[in-house]
Amino acid sequence: MTTRDKSFFEHIWDFFCSLKLAIATLILLAITSIIGTVIQQNANPQEYIQEYGPTAYKIFVALDFLDMYHSWWFITLLIVFAVNLTCCSIKRLPRIVRIVAHPDKTPDEKFFRTLGRKGEVETSLSAEEAAGRAAEAVGRLFGRIERTDVDGRICLFTQKMAWSRFGVYVVHASILVIFAGALMGAFWGYKAFVNIPEGSSSDKVWPRNSNQPIELGFTVRCDRFDVEFYPNSRRPREFVSDLVVLDNGQEVLKKTIEVNDPLTYKGITFYQSSYGPMGNPLFHFKVRERATGETVEVKVRQGEPAELPGGAAFRVADFTEQFQNFGAAARIELLPGMTHEHKPGERHPSFVVLKNFPDFDAQRGGKYIFSLLDYKQRYYTGLQVAKDPGVWVVWLGCFMMVVGCFAAFFLSHRRIWVVVQATDKGSRVLYGGNAHRNQPAFEIWFENFSAQLEDAVKNG
Repeated sequence: MTTRDKSFFEHIWDFFCSLKLAIATLILLAITSIIGTVIQQNANPQEYIQEYGPTAYKIFVALDFLDMYHSWWFITLLIVFAVNLTCCSIKRLPRIVRIVAHPDKTPDEKFFRTLGRKGEVETSLSAEEAAGRAAEAVGRLFGRIERTDVDGRICLFTQKMAWSRFGVYVVHASILVIFAGALMGAFWGYKAFVNIPEGSSSDKVWPRNSNQPIELGFTVRCDRFDVEFYPNSRRPREFVSDLVVLDNGQEVLKKTIEVNDPLTYKGITFYQSSYGPMGNPLFHFKVRERATGETVEVKVRQGEPAELPGGAAFRVADFTEQFQNFGAAARIELLPGMTHEHKPGERHPSFVVLKNFPDFDAQRGGKYIFSLLDYKQRYYTGLQVAKDPGVWVVWLGCFMMVVGCFAAFFLSHRRIWVVVQATDKGSRVLYGGNAHRNQPAFEIWFENFSAQLEDAVKNG
């Protein structure tokens, strides 16, 4: 007898159905995912050069390590794994369909010898009566019975949770659905950022590593930004932004966003990411002339001169919101007049004014006494922007995976066969069953089932 040589396409089919290919692909995906976790993705080139050096940076760029999850080789690995998973499922699924859809309902004695759980009982009851009692016992414990009469034998068959055999294929399908959602996000989605000053708006966002903006198709406005700090520190405790979405000039959505509570509109999500000062702060001072007692209130921005009674002037040379645990502090420089032009290296009398201690400057003994009433720092809000059209596909895949795993690991396809055949003394009852999962639990159940079945057909 000769063995037929496989064709080229059969070799390709066997290759993609190979378990070795699945294991190798999974190992490669795991290793490359570690690389993508260790090396920060989509950062600025300067950060990579500073941390790894210019040579390593060039190697990372050549190997697509800096945007690994969008690289051609990583996507190729995903596609190979998806094809492998699909081929394995197609190869094995027909057998499972035959088991579920076309079970053997008329087993012979040879079939019963293959079962791990089986039994036999002789009874004085007729075959018809024994079959009726057996059907009643099986139906009470298991469910609906299918009866088939063949060659003088009465065959009873029932099964439970046949669909649980498809749990593993639902898991396979869920992985493919998740891959499809991820590829949709990779090809048709984006991750970008935008900085919007308070009171300003933007209808564009900027993707990382690109100077070409992306048009949103609507406008996002920041009406207010607020940040709270921990006491006696500059560490932010909370920062929030009041955002307004305008579409065709009309306000369609308002929301105050904070970290982990984003705004989403038309599939585009805006996350609160960062913030920063925008321009020089505006100060509100109360200035009293010591000799006359004349008091004026002055509003001025940092670095700009402001006039004082008597023709003198001053400017805020420096400012900090936390000065040695004393709170906000401004360094004041006194100028000869408003028209004085400051020259590089030129020095003027300067002193510090503390907001939390309004009488502090009176101890200086100068001509003018300064009190810092308030200051207003304008901020911009930094937003991360993400568009992922495949996110709902991924969620669907995750739901399918949970359902499939539950069916595959916690549910079991159980089958029971009973064959009743007439004998000279009455009838003979053969019975057996199997389960494709959780054999110990099925063994316990089958012992109870055997006792009840034999009691039903023996005692009448």
